[in-house]
Amino acid sequence: MSNKKQQDVGSLVTAYKPRLNAFIRKRVSNKEDAEDILQDVFYQLAKVDTAMNPIEQVAAWLYRVARNMIINKQIKKHEEELPSYQNDDDEVIKDISEMLFSTQTAPSPETEYLRSLMWVELENALSELPLVQREVFEKNELDGLSFKEISNETGVPVKTLLSRKHYAVLHLRKRLSELYEEIIYS
Repeated sequence: MSNKKQQDVGSLVTAYKPRLNAFIRKRVSNKEDAEDILQDVFYQLAKVDTAMNPIEQVAAWLYRVARNMIINKQIKKHEEELPSYQNDDDEVIKDISEMLFSTQTAPSPETEYLRSLMWVELENALSELPLVQREVFEKNELDGLSFKEISNETGVPVKTLLSRKHYAVLHLRKRLSELYEEIIYS
């Protein structure tokens, strides 16, 4: 970086740092995250080759970069907070799936009764879900559509669909494991 460019960036940092810091702090609760974002905004400014890509409105550019970094940080934080689909209840879900979707050639009357009971309970549990969660679960699990196909059909982003299905699975896991416990331990 040339000496002239360092002086230009330095004067911009001096001029915009207090206002930009206040802007970021209003939107980011963690002080360290806010400081990281502020530093990254000025780092991005220093990387710009103003000879090749002049910045017409520096203030607008700085705020836009800051806003985008805040959004990216929030998305990343949200993704990190999403719990994994793996759980101790996975065996319960596996057993329930086997009971519901078994291709056994000659199921016993008891198995047929349990299967019909499970389907009724699955329908009841699905009816308790918000419509958007129910639809994504049914399209993915029962209709066999991929999240990309559902996204193309509905216009809803894949990450949103994944989140909706996750909450549906949590609810269904809880509801169906209660029935499973009753069946196994009765």
